[in-house]
Amino acid sequence: MTEITEIEEYKAQAAAAMKELVQAARLSPGQIVVVGCSTSEVTGHRIGSFSAPEIGQALFEGIQSVLTPLGLFLAAQCCEHLNRAIVIDRPTTGLSHLPMVNVVPQPKAGGSFATAAYRGFEHPVVLEHIRADAGLDIGGTLIGMHLREVAVPVRLTQNRIGQATVLAARVRPKFIGGERAVYDERLK
Repeated sequence: MTEITEIEEYKAQAAAAMKELVQAARLSPGQIVVVGCSTSEVTGHRIGSFSAPEIGQALFEGIQSVLTPLGLFLAAQCCEHLNRAIVIDRPTTGLSHLPMVNVVPQPKAGGSFATAAYRGFEHPVVLEHIRADAGLDIGGTLIGMHLREVAVPVRLTQNRIGQATVLAARVRPKFIGGERAVYDERLK
């Protein structure tokens, strides 16, 4: 019987968290999921202090193994050194109209996860902003600026990857109309 390595365990945890989020958010093909990730936090270090490219790669692979077959798109958030810019695979997401910026993420300037996404996408581009339909925050990376309104917390049972806390969110349409309005329960 073979032992699962720590990195394989992180990959499996990331896939499990993403599966839960996809189900809870009721995502449909073509929608975008933003993921921010601190590999430092995954390994039990303070955010931004212990970049781990091999862990970033494993988490990217675990997350993509869930999103790609479902026709969902990953938006990988860079770290604060790149102003939390977003890496996407431009042709596949249908976001060719959004203006790109010129930067190539690196493990210590963008983060290991965003670097893995940039290297893993067929046609990677970096954007300053995006409005995603759901999000996964691995290690306190503050993904909220890239979610559409109205963000709703999602409680996951897979709420840790390694030592990092995992937070998730989905979005819902705004409620308008006041006390006389009737709402579609499927959209809550």
